[in-house]
Amino acid sequence: MHTTRAATALPRTTLTLLLLFGTAVFGVTLLFTTMDPHMDAGGILVGGLDVHIYRDGGWRVVHERALYLEPTHYNLLYTYTPFSALVFLPLLLVPWAHVTTTWLVFNLLVLFGVVLQSFRMLGYRVTPALACASALLTLTCTFSEPVRTTLYYGQINLVLMLVVLWDFSRARDSALRGLGVGIAAGIKLTPLYFIAQYLAQKQWRAAATGTLTFLATIGVTAVVLPSDSYQYWTSTFFHSGRIAPDTHPANQSVRGTIAHLTHGPAPIWLWLLIAVPIALVALWLAAALVRRDEPLLSVTLGGLTACAVSPYSWGHHWVWFVPLLVYLIHRAQTGSRWWLAAAALYLATAAWTYTYTPTWVSVGTFLLPPWWPLPQLFLNIYTLIYLITLAAIAFHVRSPRKTTPRVKHPAPQENSHAAAQLQTAKIVAGTDDDRPTATVR
Repeated sequence: MHTTRAATALPRTTLTLLLLFGTAVFGVTLLFTTMDPHMDAGGILVGGLDVHIYRDGGWRVVHERALYLEPTHYNLLYTYTPFSALVFLPLLLVPWAHVTTTWLVFNLLVLFGVVLQSFRMLGYRVTPALACASALLTLTCTFSEPVRTTLYYGQINLVLMLVVLWDFSRARDSALRGLGVGIAAGIKLTPLYFIAQYLAQKQWRAAATGTLTFLATIGVTAVVLPSDSYQYWTSTFFHSGRIAPDTHPANQSVRGTIAHLTHGPAPIWLWLLIAVPIALVALWLAAALVRRDEPLLSVTLGGLTACAVSPYSWGHHWVWFVPLLVYLIHRAQTGSRWWLAAAALYLATAAWTYTYTPTWVSVGTFLLPPWWPLPQLFLNIYTLIYLITLAAIAFHVRSPRKTTPRVKHPAPQENSHAAAQLQTAKIVAGTDDDRPTATVR
């Protein structure tokens, strides 16, 4: 957007681009040097396990094979909704041998879209400089563990996140608002949390649209795949053990943290006793952020909370650290402490590797050897980051906002038009709230 403080925005933008260029070189260099990119057990260029399972799901639909009663690719079980198998049908157009590379490139483009959309939700106008900054940050994030693992396995997390960001960027009265969340939830159930977030924000229409869209995905699939739908919703849905045991180090959720600390399966009552209050507090904070006109931070908190309270969250589910990083870089235009926060987030979630054997290399801070200092801190690092973020947002919400001069109210018949003009003037002047000027040139 335009601003009256362009003269001071340009130096900060130049510095930001230089810093992002350095981090992009840093991230890409580590991506290709910390592990052989062609190594079978983790090389970034030879993955694609999950996307092949997605493709196999579509293949089973075409060939009328059961989705959940028999193993799929690499003898693994299909765990997504039956609707997802319909969504993955276009993957059949990609030859089996080219699926990995095609999905990797597609995911990189989606990651760029996530970064760019995040900046747009902060009020930035799309310019060549913003596109350049987004591209550099995209490259930087390739060494973030959630992103790197998503790219390696060929996961769908980035796609779902972009759909949700698009949904929350719609106008409050848009008939499409809620559609993206409903579709995302139809593919993978975790985004159902965002319908609760719409309800907490009293956005009844969006919540209704999301709910009806989700129910439509179930209804359509029940007609097309009746047997698989019955099997999933009456049996498979309740068997979380199909994913992995609670104690798995990669389970970076509250339930996983409980299991890690107790060295056994997390009791459901204890998990709910902790997860439900966290979810309720997060919903309240997300609504407060919307009232403060901070939509990106609000939806990012929702994404992080969905990961935290989910029964099982792999490291790659936490791709919501990406828009959080964008937000911190945005705030860094007003003070160096925000750069420190961004650096701390990036380093804590980076794809650090450890070579156990020549053929077994772990990726991620939470998979470092248990004899490292403070092993429980590293083992539950994403939950810890989430709790710190939750506390920081609570402090931010309670802090006073910068006030703007009061404006004399217009005549009643001009209220609507004048209110729109006033809001536009506040945005143009960069005084809409305590956000820094959102200009990239």
